[in-house]
Formats: sequence, structure tokens, C-alpha cells
Amino acid sequence: MGKGDKKTRRGKIANKSYGARRPKGIKKKPSVEEKISIKNKK
Repeated sequence: MGKGDKKTRRGKIANKSYGARRPKGIKKKPSVEEKISIKNKK
């Protein structure tokens, strides 16, 4: 398990690929305050 293992994070980085172990980007969830302010604007 290391750079040659395609299932590990280190292997994904070495292989220049993405997957469950190495997602492309973290999607930020809106905070509770943001949700409340959006609802109140309507």
C-alpha cells in the first residue's frame, strides 16, 4: 500500500486521478445562519 496502490490517497496523487479517497473539491454546505437569512428575504 503506497504510491502504486490505486485505491489509496497516495496512489491517487501519484496516478493523478480522483475518487472517493481523493475528492476534487470540497463542496461547502451553507451554514444555518445563511439558510435562515435566505428564507427571511422572501
